[in-house]
Amino acid sequence: MATKVADRYYKVDPWKVIEEGFVPKYGRNSESIFCLANEFMGIRGYFEEGYSGNRLLGSYFNHLYEEMEAQHWQYFKGMATRVCFGVNSVDWLYTRIILDDEQLDLAKSKFSDFRRVLDMKKGVLTREFVWETGSGKKVKITFLRFLSMDKPNMGFQKISFEPLNFNGEIKIRSGLDYSILHEIAEGWDQTETADNEFKVRGKNFWTMQRAEEKDGMVMALGKTIKSGHQLFSSFRLNSDSELNTTFIIEEKLAAQDVILDLQKGNISYIEKVAVHYWEKSDDIESVWAKGIKLATDYKTISFEYGYNTQVKYWEKAWENIDIPIDGDDENLQGVRLSIFSLYSTYHGFDANLNIPCKGLTAEVYHGQVFWDTESYCMPFYIFNNPKAAKNLLLYRHKFLPQACERAEQLDCVGARYPMCTLDGTESCATWQHGDFEIHVSAAISYAIWLYNKLCNDKEFLYNQGIEMLMQISRYYANRGEYSPLNGDFGLYGVMGPDEYHMNVNNNAYTNVMAKKTFEFTLEVIEEMKKNAPDLLEKVSKKVALKDDEPSDWKVKAEKMRIPMNKETGLIEQHDGYFDLPEVDVKNIPESQIPIYKHWAYVRIFRYNMIKQPDVLLLPFFFSTEYSYEQKKINYEYYEARCIHESSLSPSIHSILASELGKKEEAYEFFKYMARLDLDNYNKNTDQGLHVTSMSGAWLNMVYGFGGLRTDGDVLIFKPSIPDKWNSFSFKLLYKDALLYVHVDKEKAEFKVLSGSSISIKVYDELYTVDSNGISVQLQQLG
Repeated sequence: MATKVADRYYKVDPWKVIEEGFVPKYGRNSESIFCLANEFMGIRGYFEEGYSGNRLLGSYFNHLYEEMEAQHWQYFKGMATRVCFGVNSVDWLYTRIILDDEQLDLAKSKFSDFRRVLDMKKGVLTREFVWETGSGKKVKITFLRFLSMDKPNMGFQKISFEPLNFNGEIKIRSGLDYSILHEIAEGWDQTETADNEFKVRGKNFWTMQRAEEKDGMVMALGKTIKSGHQLFSSFRLNSDSELNTTFIIEEKLAAQDVILDLQKGNISYIEKVAVHYWEKSDDIESVWAKGIKLATDYKTISFEYGYNTQVKYWEKAWENIDIPIDGDDENLQGVRLSIFSLYSTYHGFDANLNIPCKGLTAEVYHGQVFWDTESYCMPFYIFNNPKAAKNLLLYRHKFLPQACERAEQLDCVGARYPMCTLDGTESCATWQHGDFEIHVSAAISYAIWLYNKLCNDKEFLYNQGIEMLMQISRYYANRGEYSPLNGDFGLYGVMGPDEYHMNVNNNAYTNVMAKKTFEFTLEVIEEMKKNAPDLLEKVSKKVALKDDEPSDWKVKAEKMRIPMNKETGLIEQHDGYFDLPEVDVKNIPESQIPIYKHWAYVRIFRYNMIKQPDVLLLPFFFSTEYSYEQKKINYEYYEARCIHESSLSPSIHSILASELGKKEEAYEFFKYMARLDLDNYNKNTDQGLHVTSMSGAWLNMVYGFGGLRTDGDVLIFKPSIPDKWNSFSFKLLYKDALLYVHVDKEKAEFKVLSGSSISIKVYDELYTVDSNGISVQLQQLG
């Protein structure tokens, strides 16, 4: 494995992430690690009371975006012309605290006993410390926040005050702040402010249209400058004592001022219950009215009720999604953070939403949706929440018209799904990726195939699924060409998943995935001829399918070029790859990591060094089609050339290493994946969590050590266990059965906890599993 060094900062705990003491240089990392989300919105773990040090105050709403013109020095046809980005939105946690005319600011104030804890079991974040003012007064302050998983429009905050050596008043301002700066603003005119020598660069994209206070509730409506999104936010305060509030309104702030009378020996608190609603609309009155109605409907929900509901929600969720490990709390913490972050970001309540690459944790990657959703995240949802998996596919179907428009922009027909998107259009302004990475459409057809194979949802397949498949097949048939030398069909001028080689011909992964798309589309057409001819006719008319197109797809699938040494089974990543100069990735100094920040861009493309698995995705997706020997030769060849600059890389390598019996190697890659952001392996945790890549921790446990493969006629398991562990277990929802899998040092046990019996293969032996369960001795892999 290429050099990757952990930077351990947080305490190890199986259910919590704990920060003891505050070290400012880790501030942005911690804001990412302590993010909360609930699919509708996300909030970084910033200090809500204000902080003049280095931070990113981030508040994001899934798919609430602003837009700008794509920046190109010179425009050529096909380049993205417009970029949508998830915009930093209202700071609804906004708080200012004043004691003895001194405002709390942990960049300047004297404090001690700092402790911050993310409780993943409950889905809540707490932070506490003792603040000592210049006059010597000491007060212990505890912050608690959570985003409701039950009612995603709601957010909750509680601040408790315990005076340690005085009696007296403390002043609090709690508000809705629309003056928030969006920090990632390359190419825009930027505002700059300086405070304590830290420069905040960014731009505000909000105007506050309206604000008022009514019956103790503060309400405000903001609107983005260009995209026309309107965001209604409201809150109401509660305390253990009677509150006398003063309404404050400024240009982009609506707030209430309150005073608490603190008494030594007592704990006083203030609770904030916020409600949000947004939509893309020019009708201010309509959005305002809808927001007020929602806030009014939720008026009776107290902080206590919200908290208890949150705890119960996560208790139930963890019953199925948890993967306990006995003997490795360090990596169990990483696995649970990965599952927690992924499930928080998306659990399928709204088919109009998806999983942004960085979740709702920061501004890098602009809150956009990538192909990671279909290629990495889909198995997690299929086996834990099939409705969510279906909604992810319905999201892509919703934007099928835009995918067809994108194909036309690139002089093709069919459906060419974008590299990065929030509204179905291409938002990747880096044209090399936006134009060359045509494998995205195939990832979607793969997800349709996998969902159908494991969930057997014919209603979806015969309506939305086949329509997407036809248009994607049409695109690849049109995008490819026949070689004048050998008559092979191939895809020229592309970039595969490995982004360190661009404008290559016949990327093996892309060609195989296009071939699979052709074949699966033809299978579904034949199936529908028998089972749903009327629906087939309807969809065929809708896409204007020509009579000769299916036969054309069949020929092109048969003639698809797959670069490979047929004697050894070694797949060539793309035409000419084997001729590229070597670079020893294992000996690249850590000071040059990450490569993309330290090497000239054109230098990266000259060598056979790869960023992430490309060819190796094929034996993972289609395991039964590759022999042990072919998996081994391809793994050993490409792992030696992989720099692992992508967070998508370690999980696939660990899974294949496990299958090949490379136990130590598999475990090392697993540790890297499980604690990728916790230990800042890629030196970019400050830029947000790799949420879609975090699905790799689940894949590692289930497909890696659990040995699951899902491309056969039944579920296939070849379990193994790292030497350090005593046992691990997981659950899979498959068909109508909830399958429980437990692996220890000697054996693997399989049991149906609910539903019908199922057939599975364990080490190639076929078994029927029911509520009585089966036990199989572990075998040595490799």
